[in-house]
Amino acid sequence: MRPPTRSVLSGVAAAVLLAAPAACTIKNSGADTGTRAPATGKSGTGSAELADGSGVKVALVPGGAHPYFQPWKAAGAAAEKEYGLGDVTFDETSEWDQQKQDNLLSTLAARGYNAFGVFGVSPTDINTTFEDLRSQGFAVASLASCPAGPTDKADFCLSTDVEVAAYKAARAAIDAMGGRGTLVHLTGNNVDANTQLRIKGVAKAVKESGGKVRLLQTVTDVDKDLQTAQKAVSDLLAAKGDRIQGIVTTAYNPAVAAADAVKSSGSAAKVVAIDDDAKILGAIKDGSVAATVVQNPVGQAEVGTWALALLQTKQCAMRRPGQTVDSGSFVVTKANAGTYDAARKAKTEQLKKEFADTLLVCE
Repeated sequence: MRPPTRSVLSGVAAAVLLAAPAACTIKNSGADTGTRAPATGKSGTGSAELADGSGVKVALVPGGAHPYFQPWKAAGAAAEKEYGLGDVTFDETSEWDQQKQDNLLSTLAARGYNAFGVFGVSPTDINTTFEDLRSQGFAVASLASCPAGPTDKADFCLSTDVEVAAYKAARAAIDAMGGRGTLVHLTGNNVDANTQLRIKGVAKAVKESGGKVRLLQTVTDVDKDLQTAQKAVSDLLAAKGDRIQGIVTTAYNPAVAAADAVKSSGSAAKVVAIDDDAKILGAIKDGSVAATVVQNPVGQAEVGTWALALLQTKQCAMRRPGQTVDSGSFVVTKANAGTYDAARKAKTEQLKKEFADTLLVCE
């Protein structure tokens, strides 16, 4: 992937900044809320209820086309209406390419968007893009994925703790296997920082089995598309199917492929999937998939958009810029397949309260 450039937005900054009003209607501390410096030490006692978001235009920008991000569209539209924002758009490039994403962000800024929720294509390079956006005065959130390494140049990262989610998925698979046997892990792009965290989460669960569970293989780079995943699962079952008691999938396309392949082949392997594709939920209900671990893309878009609006209006600042927040993950089995979304909605409300009570300082 080509690295981003620092100048992708320089030509449009002034025009966009003129369009971003300050909606700071509560002035009870005398502090300057226009800065994005660390807010630690401020005694802000203002409201996290958005006073006026009409000048805020939020762009939700995935790294490329993927089913995971589709709920962002409806969640963004709902947030626009609920908070009275100037606009919320969802836009993506046709390819997973950092330079193309940077070009898209530049185009959106030229069209007047002044707050950005971004899933960066390149975890190792995206901080350069975040730094550039923020230097122009835009509020920036890293949504659904944080930059690689300990530093985040966005205002905040709201993402699944993917290591925890993968650990939950592996634990569910091990439980379904009866606590012993051979497990296979199917996951995404090997160079993705999230993939490496998922591998760690699965390894932790296997280690906790005390040798009763063996990780036979970790198969990476099978989330490009459904066809790639289907071939990988078919090849795996053909070569090693009789040795596999469990399959844990921590990426979307191999989850769907594994659910289909195990059901059609009559394999006895216990499958734990990720996310809540209709096929996966149907397979849980008919017993061919043991469980899935769902994430919270709606909460990422909804809470992320709301927090971005508070930041862009200068009504609030982050107490600690670059804060990472877990948007939640939830194990779904046949027992709670019809009710799990209530827990996810409750988590979204809890996230909003967490931002208001502890992460934001509002004036």
